[in-house]
Amino acid sequence: MSTFDDRENAFEAKFAHDAEMKFRAEARANKLLGLWAAGLLGKEGAEADAYASEVVRSDFEEAGSEDVFRKVSGDLGDKADEATIRTKMAECTVQAKESLLKES
Repeated sequence: MSTFDDRENAFEAKFAHDAEMKFRAEARANKLLGLWAAGLLGKEGAEADAYASEVVRSDFEEAGSEDVFRKVSGDLGDKADEATIRTKMAECTVQAKESLLKES
């Protein structure tokens, strides 16, 4: 195997690893957001976990995070405004990435 083939394989492996880490970070951030929203909705324990799973699943509707925002915003109603939800989404993303870095 040539050096070129080795480099190509290394780039492919890095790309796959980066894509997996991005997916895991997004899923973890959505779960954290779901748990936060569940608390605002008065859900606890298994009910909160189930709601957080719904939020994670809502991310598969379309590319980007607008589907998650719509889900949480619609469920929260007047319990949180757009700026609060978007700020929390950003905080959860940072927290999820930090926790993944600590694990690796």
